[in-house]
Amino acid sequence: MESRTGELRSLQGWLRLDPAVRGTAVTDLRGSTPRPGEMGATLDVLQLVTGNGWSAASFVLALVAWRQSRPQRPRIEIHQGDRIIVLTGCSPEEVEQATRALDAAADEGRRA
Repeated sequence: MESRTGELRSLQGWLRLDPAVRGTAVTDLRGSTPRPGEMGATLDVLQLVTGNGWSAASFVLALVAWRQSRPQRPRIEIHQGDRIIVLTGCSPEEVEQATRALDAAADEGRRA
């Protein structure tokens, strides 16, 4: 679990340093209740709250750049409402698909 927590902290720091993301989004690490035999809560979610001017493309590109900087290149799951977007290989097709899905979700949110 510690490496997962370290990866989430690393991603949070990366996003906070990215000018295209930090001006339009706030990140927060969320933990879960410890299971029997565990000590303390574990961090298992990086929550992103976006504001006006947020760019899905900039966000996805920041995720891809962070992932490429990691020795193990972790799988990234983006949960947006009922949608789950998975970035594994970060191919141009995956990046485009993730960007389109996030843009569509943002458009739905604005219409609601």
